[in-house]
Amino acid sequence: MLNDSLSKYQIILASSSPRRQQFFKDLGLDFVVRLKPVKEDYPLRLRHFEISDYLAQLKALAFKDTLNANDILITSDTIVWHENKALGKPRDASEAFAMIKSMSEKTHEVITSVCFTTTQLQKTVNVTTQVTFKELSDEEINYYILNYQPFDKAGAYGIQEWIGQIGITAIQGSYFNVMGLPTHLVYKTLISIANS
Repeated sequence: MLNDSLSKYQIILASSSPRRQQFFKDLGLDFVVRLKPVKEDYPLRLRHFEISDYLAQLKALAFKDTLNANDILITSDTIVWHENKALGKPRDASEAFAMIKSMSEKTHEVITSVCFTTTQLQKTVNVTTQVTFKELSDEEINYYILNYQPFDKAGAYGIQEWIGQIGITAIQGSYFNVMGLPTHLVYKTLISIANS
């Protein structure tokens, strides 16, 4: 359905994430994947969704001079916001343990920003989902890290994996956002671009 509205455009997904690529397939979109290396640093003054907005736009900047008139470039970034700081991807097992332990028996926020860029416009949208963990034992956290190696995930966990199944007691907002892409908002924004 969406492909009919976007038939004159080429959708470019700038993400190596297999989850995000699968979401695009599930939405029925024809798209190509293009990747450019980006150093994901941000000004320390930024807070909350300002960080993910900035990083999504930074990823788009790498493509600035390569877009054609019919291209829609989609870049995104997900962070976990907890106790007034951003949790990115853990560097090692001890950092992953510390991140997950800090979220045990508490509620944190998962924020995803998605940036849509053409030669004529740039639009950035974001979604925040609140996620609550039960009290997680050290054994549960270590088991998860050892068996699932969550080093490519913001906040050191994947909601669709074992720790989400046994540990998450409440979600307020989009489940798919926590997986890495607010699909409802991507759909809505692409429709608006196609109709503009």
